[in-house]
Amino acid sequence: MTASGVRNRPIALAIFLILAGLIGLWASFQLMVEKIHTLESPGDALSCDFSIVIQCAANLDSAQGAIFGFPNPILGLVGFMAPVVVGASILAGARFNSWFWVTFNIGIAGAFALCMWLAYQSIFNLGTLCVWCMTVWSVTIPMFWAVTLRNLKVGAIPAPRSLRKAAGAAYAWVPVITIVGYIIIAIVAQYRLDALSYL
Repeated sequence: MTASGVRNRPIALAIFLILAGLIGLWASFQLMVEKIHTLESPGDALSCDFSIVIQCAANLDSAQGAIFGFPNPILGLVGFMAPVVVGASILAGARFNSWFWVTFNIGIAGAFALCMWLAYQSIFNLGTLCVWCMTVWSVTIPMFWAVTLRNLKVGAIPAPRSLRKAAGAAYAWVPVITIVGYIIIAIVAQYRLDALSYL
C-alpha cells in the first residue's frame, strides 16, 4: 500500500458523492416533512401515498420507521451530509489518509446494511414500497459499492493483492453492479407484492 495510491484524488467519485448525498438529503427531507404531517394530522393521506402498496404512511408509522427511537429520516438528514462534505472537500483539494477512508467506508457500509434491512422489512413485513425510501436505497447502494471497491483498489482497506486487483476491475462496473441490485430488489418486490399492478 503506497501513500500516493491511498491519497490519490478521486474526482469522479467526489462528484458522484456530492450528487448522491444531495439526492439522499432531499429524500430524507421529504420523508421528514411527511412524518411531521402524520404527527400534526393523524390519519390524513400523505402526498407520497399512491396506493395500498406504493405509499409512505405505513413505513413512517411503523416500528421499523423509528428503529433508534426517533424517525429514520433524521438519520438521513445527518448521514447524507457526510458524502456531500467528503466530495466537496476532495474537489477543494483535500487528500484523506487511509484511516479516514476506512472510517467513511464503515459509515457507508452501515447505511447500506440498514437500507437492505429496511428494504426487507418493507417488502416482506410491511407490504409497502415507499417512494422516498426507495430513493434513499437507490443512492446508498451505488455509494457503498463505489467507495468500497475504490478503497480496496487503492489499498486504503488492507487486502491481498488479488482482491485489490479484482476490486480494481469491478470498480469500473459499479453502474452495472448497481443496476443488478436494483433489478433484484424489483423482482423480489414484484414477486412478493405484485407492485406493478398498483402503479
